[in-house]
Amino acid sequence: MDLAEIDRRAFDNVAAARLRGLESVLPRLSKIADHGVLWFGLAGALGLTGIPALRRGALRGVIAIGLASPSINLVGKQLFRRRRPLVHNVPPIRIHRIPSSHSFPSGHSASAAAFATAMLLEAPKRVSLPVLGLAASVAFSRVYTGAHYPGDVLAGILSGSVAGLTTRLLWPVQIPAHVANLDRVIEHRDPSGAGVVVVFHDEEDAADLRNELPHAEFTDCEGDLEGKLEEAARRAKILAVCGGDGTVSAGAAAALRHDIPLLVFPLGTLNHFAKTLGVETVSDALDAYWSGSLARVDVATLNDVPFLNTASFGAYSELVDRREKLQKRLGKWPALAVSAFRVLRRAAPVNVIVDGMPRQVWLAFIGNCEYGMRGAIPTTRDNLTDSLLDVRLVSVRKRFRRLRALAVVLTGHMWPLSDYESWLASSLTVEAGTDLRVAHDGETQDARPPIVFGKHPKRLAVFVPI
Repeated sequence: MDLAEIDRRAFDNVAAARLRGLESVLPRLSKIADHGVLWFGLAGALGLTGIPALRRGALRGVIAIGLASPSINLVGKQLFRRRRPLVHNVPPIRIHRIPSSHSFPSGHSASAAAFATAMLLEAPKRVSLPVLGLAASVAFSRVYTGAHYPGDVLAGILSGSVAGLTTRLLWPVQIPAHVANLDRVIEHRDPSGAGVVVVFHDEEDAADLRNELPHAEFTDCEGDLEGKLEEAARRAKILAVCGGDGTVSAGAAAALRHDIPLLVFPLGTLNHFAKTLGVETVSDALDAYWSGSLARVDVATLNDVPFLNTASFGAYSELVDRREKLQKRLGKWPALAVSAFRVLRRAAPVNVIVDGMPRQVWLAFIGNCEYGMRGAIPTTRDNLTDSLLDVRLVSVRKRFRRLRALAVVLTGHMWPLSDYESWLASSLTVEAGTDLRVAHDGETQDARPPIVFGKHPKRLAVFVPI
């Protein structure tokens, strides 16, 4: 008995099955899934929740369907041209509409598997597992309603799963980084916030937190941010910081000086450090505090100034300066786009000596711990305790210098290899004839050479979700 015969017998067995309560439900579910309507609607609903992991999962799911559908409909079905099953033994109540297209593989099953796989990569199990169950139901419904043989569905599931996993090549999955747990909690913390000093920018954010931490002290950081963080850290048992990476980095410096834990509320435009910790929302931060779970993470330094994500010089520093000048008039993202266009057109390399080697550098990134993505601009990390600096340079090549170097910046690829270098180090020294404009965690400053980048392994105590 060949595979086709096994497939036909399996189809007949499903057709003969009588599932009480599902005789009308599964056909309706199959109909709703036509043209991806079910998944696009679910993606829209998840996007409206405002929960970052669900929004990322929904977007990844849509991308996965966009990869799966063409491969199924334009390649798979045209290549195999399998006829649809004969439905004489399928009860009429189940039959919605038998498509006129070829049967192998199942497009509905591919879309369902693509979306579910994407959700499993990003979303918490309490959401992704029900989505997986829904996808399995859609796939089964295609056999139960007579639209496909089981083999068609299995092939569609395989194709959709591959499409979902392929999205990782286009867009890295955001997962919490590995941290070195202290194997203890703060036993005497007050759930109402006594001993916590919260430094904030926005009064609206503070109002919400006051309801959750009524005994905490709150201080506005407008004006002298570093001075107010220093004062807050001096009298705090726990320093809580509301803001983006620049504010959090300044708060980390104050917490390090006074050897107190840092509690991060991710309330900035970009919150790379908080996301790497697994703290994506205010609720995540509060849960981490109430659980008392602390971890130690690495801190990098630029001439003894701490930073948590990356430092850079060259084109990126110029981009940050230009963006800050324009964003009050244009908004942050339009200002970033305009600044990037101008910098890439007019950027000039800087002459530096990196660990004793002369270079003309277009763009330099120094990361706190190793980043996972290749290319000149790092994005995600899976370990915050490796004691390393991730160094990436885009340097001038003798022939076609500007065109080739800017191509690396634009594409993020490693070609041509002679223009792009990357390595891991525990320290880095940069010398130059004049002061260098350096950016770190979204802030810029003039740094006097020699600039020494270093590491403090597992130095900063931070609250992390269990």
